[in-house]
Amino acid sequence: MAHSDDHNTRPFSSLVVDGMERAPSRAMLHAVGFKNEDFKKPQIGIASTWSMVTPCNMHINKLADSAAAGVDNANGKAVIFNTITISDGISMGTEGMKYSLVSREVIADSIETVVGCQGFDGIVAIGGCDKNMPGCMIGISRLNRPAIFVYGGTIMPGCHKDKKLDVVSVFEAVGARANNQINDTELAEIEAKAIPGAGSCGGMYTANTMASAIEALGMSLPNSSAQAAISNDKRLDCERAGAAVLELIKNNIKPSDIMTKAAFENAITIVIALGGSTNAVLHILAMANAANVDITLDDFTRIGKRVPLVADLKPSGRYLMTELIEIGGIQPLMKILLDKGLLHGDCLTVTGKTLAENLADVKPYPEDQDVIHSLDNPIKKDSHLVVLYGNLAPGGSVAKITGKEGLRFVGTAKVFDAEEQALQSILNGDIVKGDVIVIRYEGPKGGPGMREMLSPTSAIMGKGLGKEVALITDGRFSGGTHGFVVGHITPEAYVGGPLAIIENGDTIIIDAETNELKLVIDEHEIVKRLESWTQPAPRYTRGVLAKYAKLVSSASLGAVTDNLD
Repeated sequence: MAHSDDHNTRPFSSLVVDGMERAPSRAMLHAVGFKNEDFKKPQIGIASTWSMVTPCNMHINKLADSAAAGVDNANGKAVIFNTITISDGISMGTEGMKYSLVSREVIADSIETVVGCQGFDGIVAIGGCDKNMPGCMIGISRLNRPAIFVYGGTIMPGCHKDKKLDVVSVFEAVGARANNQINDTELAEIEAKAIPGAGSCGGMYTANTMASAIEALGMSLPNSSAQAAISNDKRLDCERAGAAVLELIKNNIKPSDIMTKAAFENAITIVIALGGSTNAVLHILAMANAANVDITLDDFTRIGKRVPLVADLKPSGRYLMTELIEIGGIQPLMKILLDKGLLHGDCLTVTGKTLAENLADVKPYPEDQDVIHSLDNPIKKDSHLVVLYGNLAPGGSVAKITGKEGLRFVGTAKVFDAEEQALQSILNGDIVKGDVIVIRYEGPKGGPGMREMLSPTSAIMGKGLGKEVALITDGRFSGGTHGFVVGHITPEAYVGGPLAIIENGDTIIIDAETNELKLVIDEHEIVKRLESWTQPAPRYTRGVLAKYAKLVSSASLGAVTDNLD
């Protein structure tokens, strides 16, 4: 495909391996398996997020091999390298969870570092767990070399008493056990059966949400978001991605040609229609920032007014991702949305074709399915991702409100300065109907690291308080969270946001119709409390978390770390 004098397909690797003076570089590469003819081929870095840290990623080494085979068979030269993953599901509710969002930046930095250093001409990045996906995409955007993202795929469901299980089932079983609705034996059975093998968490949680968003963005091959982790379809997806990235190089199609404002609007549209995770807001803002595309919180509100929620998927709905795969994945949904004028069909994708061209021959869903509702009969007529402002969130906040919780909550504040304190209170029975649980100093800088609050929200559900209490925080929520919850409150408490001055007993209003988050006290009292507030000492003064706290931006800007102006 490429000749030694054809630098158009090897703009970066040619600088590393061509010419007499590059003999030492070639000598090193001979040792890792390069043959003489390989030096004349485009080099493709395969960014693998494999590790045995989590089931989400434990199969990705094999997927990386398949992607490499796809590259090599299409006359490129694949080079596999690793980046990290952490597990939200395992670290949830512990101090270690503070590293979760930080890992997104580490992944982006490591991909940029390896590809930039080694002179790869293109990239295939394979991600499984939540932060892998935006991490890969941020790295890809910064490099702006021909690239494709491959989703590692979703897990198969577990089963207990004829009910399908996933990881959130276990979190909610903890709350049910605390409420004496189940015994230790049943909790142990649910724990043992919930995670049967490899793949990302099974509902429309953050991993499946981000995979769907990236496919809609045009940066994955069609159907990449809707294939089980352990399947022939997923293996073929990887092989095709390996070959397709060489076509992108040949046609000089870069991520910046694909990741336009209109493409990000398509991604937001799909997230809303699917009932996706609040984390998608944070990650799409960060991905757009890396791509130099102007996406703000208000774009979610604007698009959310015209796009209905139609997918009956967990956590707030009934079905798992595997059941969406069975009926055809997100491609038929995208075609429905395109036909209704809700997607931009002229956006370029990694196939080299437009979104509309990719969708032209997609078959509709089977008539007897009820996973995806019609646009005429939606689960909610507008977005479940509601951006709230007000005197408690002057910089904005994000709520996940499907309508099942109601649209307005007025309650009394119970304030906690850390997630662990709140969880203990819930499990002990100290939280009662009408409470608004306030968890603060968990923001990007204050935590640091903006932990997800799946343990407290699941405990609330397990206690049967889902409609009776609300929870607000400057931290985040897992894609597995449901209930009346508001996160990403900005400015965060640590930098003196109004969240810092809430007191026990204060009245708080959460209103998803007026899009307001309000502390019901006199304006003078707010000023007085803020004047007497002092910033707490940083929780970390050395290492990764300290460095992150110094660099990270507000959650309303995507909690990015490379806006250094």
